[in-house]
Amino acid sequence: MMWSQLFFTVFLFALLHIMVWFSANLQLVGADINYHPLTIAILLSIPITLCAFYATRVGYAVFSESLWSVRFLAFGVSYLIFPVLTWHFLGESFFTFKTIVCTLLSIIIVCIQVFL
Repeated sequence: MMWSQLFFTVFLFALLHIMVWFSANLQLVGADINYHPLTIAILLSIPITLCAFYATRVGYAVFSESLWSVRFLAFGVSYLIFPVLTWHFLGESFFTFKTIVCTLLSIIIVCIQVFL
């Protein structure tokens, strides 16, 4: 396995899901601020697409041409990003039984894709 390319893939997926979170949920953060969340979402669409494109391309090579592995890695990374950003910006508790179990399952999914 090419570790540097794996880390690059995880980095791109993390960046992708951070931008996706903001493009979809910025409208719910700071309602008193005068900005245009739809404009920000539209502007983020190109960087989001580029991250998805290159993360998939590099990840596909890293996982010996297994798109399922890339997909599960992307899902696992997304579920590690979403609860943290939602807790930080919207105050929704990360520490519910359901969220903790889902996060642990995401970590397990990522480890299965990387180490097996």
